[in-house]
Amino acid sequence: MAKPKPQPVPQKMHVKKGDTVQVIAGKDKGKVGEILQAFPKQSKVIVQNVNIKTKHVKPKQDGESGQINTFEAPIHSSNVMLYSTKEKVASRISYSVNEDGKKVRVLKKTGEIVD
Repeated sequence: MAKPKPQPVPQKMHVKKGDTVQVIAGKDKGKVGEILQAFPKQSKVIVQNVNIKTKHVKPKQDGESGQINTFEAPIHSSNVMLYSTKEKVASRISYSVNEDGKKVRVLKKTGEIVD
């Protein structure tokens, strides 16, 4: 009997769907895009126009032609940094409590509130 593969422990991600981020590592380093989807269990995100992969699809029926599909593949959340569109700068984040008693994310470089 084979042992079950251990699942990765989900970590709290500093980004979520809809955030504008800049890629800080890998072949797409420096690119800026919006997060389209987040996978907290794997700590991965899909960023618009980043990590583009191609997939060749064979024809299913006779007479049908094959296709080449392009799609965005997930990248690890540690390879992205929140990006301020006003100041055009990427920044780490800190957490603070606003007047209403809500915990909000704040960019360290600009002081801009993200949430």
